[in-house]
Amino acid sequence: MDIFYPVKLFADWLTLSLFAITPKTLLADAVNFFIYDTIKIFILLSVIIFIVSVIRSFLPPEKIRFILSHKNKYTGNIIASLLGIITPFCSCSAIPLFLGFVQAGVPLGVTFSFLVASPMINEVALVLLLGLFGWKIALIYILSGLIIAIFSGIIIGKLKVENLLESFVYQNTINGSVDLPKMSRKERIIYAKKYTLDILKKVWPYVLIGIGVGAFIHGYVPADFLAKYAGSDKWYAVPLAVLIGIPLYSNAAGIIPLVGALTEKGVAMGTTLAFMMSVTALSLPEFMILKKVMKTKLILIFAGIVGAGIMFTGILFNLILK
Repeated sequence: MDIFYPVKLFADWLTLSLFAITPKTLLADAVNFFIYDTIKIFILLSVIIFIVSVIRSFLPPEKIRFILSHKNKYTGNIIASLLGIITPFCSCSAIPLFLGFVQAGVPLGVTFSFLVASPMINEVALVLLLGLFGWKIALIYILSGLIIAIFSGIIIGKLKVENLLESFVYQNTINGSVDLPKMSRKERIIYAKKYTLDILKKVWPYVLIGIGVGAFIHGYVPADFLAKYAGSDKWYAVPLAVLIGIPLYSNAAGIIPLVGALTEKGVAMGTTLAFMMSVTALSLPEFMILKKVMKTKLILIFAGIVGAGIMFTGILFNLILK
């Protein structure tokens, strides 16, 4: 039995009984979709963000920086990408950490692996994908994002582009270990509660807007309309989705409900994954902030490698998930 079946019954009751909307109409479908997905997603968000927050309490940024500064390049890329999953930041807020990592002696390629993984793969994305598509698609998303982050960092590390960073980045280099106060079990629970509430306060408007747009598409966009232009048989669908996604700066909370509705209407899964990845991992605001710490050539190298990885992933999954 679907664990969210009671939520479905509640959404049906609100739509048909309380709001008295005529059954099997476009409006009824849209309203029911909005109510059901909103409740389901907020339940999942609350539970999973709390669990991840407890894990994160063991890994403050200073500790992550210290761990990565003592790892070899390939091992470091893998660990940095994994840490990026459980310590998510948006693409812009991850940049101060990027500076701290470089100044702590973390190899540049390893730092880029974290910079890619942190905004692209996070607990919000996991929750929303899990709720909308199930665990298989959520797992595919995590693994593909992880692979992109690892190999992007390895490639950038091999290119030896340290000279493309601004000179001030290497000033105030940090050496030595980090001695951090330990938290008690009670303090970790308090921290997790606070962090969960803070995240929910930040993302709820994006969730509602994303679900609202998705509900409109679900109820009012004709079946197969979008598939005509963005189906898996269209060679240009994935590159176009990535190009469209870059200027649409958003977080996973706002974009994934929209992705769910697009997929339902026939847009290929690989295309929607590529669109979502480009929105969260590549953004114009991120590039503008990166411009302060690195030269344009390195930004273009970074965007080109990550963009190519996203396109490859999208095309591959369009072939696999036909």
